[in-house]
Amino acid sequence: GSTKTPEERGNPTMMLTGGIRQSARRTILRTATRAQSSNSHIKGASNAGKGPIGMDGKHEIWREGIYDHDNEPKVKRRDGTYQSIEKLRGFLSYERNAEPYRRPLDRIMDWGELNPVEGDELHHSPVELKVQAARCMDCGTPFCQTHTGCPVNNLIPEWNNLVYNGQWRDAIDRLHKTNNFPEFTGRVCPAPCEGSCVAGLVDSPVTIKNIEYAIVDEAWKNGYITPRIPKERTGMTVAVVGSGPAGLAAADQLNQMGHKVTVYERADRIGGLLMYGIPNMKLEKETVERRVNLLREEGIEFVTNADIGRNVDVNELRANNDAVALCMGATKPRDLPVPGRDLKGVHFAMEFLTANQKRLLMTKEGTLESKWEKENFITAAGKDVIVIGGGDTGTDCIGTSMRHRCKSVTNFELMPQPPMSRAPDNPWPQWPRVFGVDYGHAEVQAVFGEDPRVYSVLTKEFIGDGNGNVKGLVTQDVEITDKGPKAIEGTEREWPADLVVLSMGFVSPESYIVEELGLDTDQRSNIQAVYGDFRTNVEGVFAGGDCRRGQSLVVWAINEGRGVADACNEYLQSIRTTDTSIAAGHVQNLSSLSPKM
Repeated sequence: GSTKTPEERGNPTMMLTGGIRQSARRTILRTATRAQSSNSHIKGASNAGKGPIGMDGKHEIWREGIYDHDNEPKVKRRDGTYQSIEKLRGFLSYERNAEPYRRPLDRIMDWGELNPVEGDELHHSPVELKVQAARCMDCGTPFCQTHTGCPVNNLIPEWNNLVYNGQWRDAIDRLHKTNNFPEFTGRVCPAPCEGSCVAGLVDSPVTIKNIEYAIVDEAWKNGYITPRIPKERTGMTVAVVGSGPAGLAAADQLNQMGHKVTVYERADRIGGLLMYGIPNMKLEKETVERRVNLLREEGIEFVTNADIGRNVDVNELRANNDAVALCMGATKPRDLPVPGRDLKGVHFAMEFLTANQKRLLMTKEGTLESKWEKENFITAAGKDVIVIGGGDTGTDCIGTSMRHRCKSVTNFELMPQPPMSRAPDNPWPQWPRVFGVDYGHAEVQAVFGEDPRVYSVLTKEFIGDGNGNVKGLVTQDVEITDKGPKAIEGTEREWPADLVVLSMGFVSPESYIVEELGLDTDQRSNIQAVYGDFRTNVEGVFAGGDCRRGQSLVVWAINEGRGVADACNEYLQSIRTTDTSIAAGHVQNLSSLSPKM
């Protein structure tokens, strides 16, 4: 529901393109679209300007009940006939049919992933995936794989074609060429690639995200993903600080280049945002640990409970390594300094989500693997919950509250509700800043009968119960002006709240490691390093991911991690060449001191 760019948020919505030519509309039937990321049916905007309607539920799945003499399945086309699958004009023949999430009333009963598992009636078969891959037009200029679409430049048309041809092993190889962790992006990415899909100009985009995670899940299932242990080592060592998506991507790339890599994580488990910031229903932790274990088998060392700059000396870290890559994210949350902020029951989003995830990591014996005390758990059970701030994190707090069995949940957003279709200043192939229904919103609608979001409101103060606990808050409506939000007189309202979660984004990385190293920062307090170079002002120290870029998407973190690895490798090669030259010169000088014959 926010109007931020895809670099600032991942709130998934399906695009509805404004300004489409009437001739194009007549050429291709405009059909009902289904947003994979939000898993909501979005009805195409009519000429009258009507907007999308969020509807979460089961949609039609083609059955493989009709076969020809070659046992080739026939599938339903737009005209209602059943024919063999064709690729040449697939975008004209077949409708978009994204795999839906599990039904809201089912999925809120557990912490399992939103995506249906194999065997579930909602899970797409290989035949349906082939049909959806056939819709890819193999564009001459594939905007889906550009930075406008995919930050890691996934070769989307290529692996779509491989899926169409049933070449699943080749598909995962092609996917891994650009994306270290497609099982992560296939689950949590808002799919900007679909927002820039050419088919989406006049119809519905290809189900790229569905196909991506189908490729990687199929690869894990069939044993296509195995350890790639480097045959040679360079003798150079790199310390990677932070084990989120940027740190893991940097470590993976550097390790494959032959360098010895050690990853330092201040938490008790590897994964960073992937482990504790993204809840289990979006990304099961077994999926994260499976990839981390693979990286460990490939030679990467991981050190947990290592808080660089506090319990690990940063200068010692530099002295013991040839290069240091800082990928520790932007973890300092944006606060809300209003009266009553110190009341019990007001928490940052990461406090709430981390406490919940650590509780889920309990062993069968009842002890906590993460050594997390039970009294630190923050529960929404039976409470009136208010989440301040939208975006992915806000939605995750809503979904978590629903699984706790909250009494109610309301979501405040400072900005006004986004438009139902693209605004004139938001043309294709930009990320469509339009209204959409995410998974948490659909769950609230299913249980309480209404969307939880309230737009254009500003929180003025928190109200206590007299015993130090929050019992409510006061808001005031605002209008957005050129100078920012302006409060509207006489619009104050009081809301009941036993639990308030602040989900207003992150402002910068933690300052102590930055100060300890003497790093230059930009005006937003992020580490200063030019994109593409990633070098800081300190020799041998590089920075990438959210700590350099600012709060962003997992896929952008992977992009930056790969870039940091390239920059580190170039630096290591240069100092290795210099050391070799010095050594050679030293030998030559020694030979000049030898007795002359």
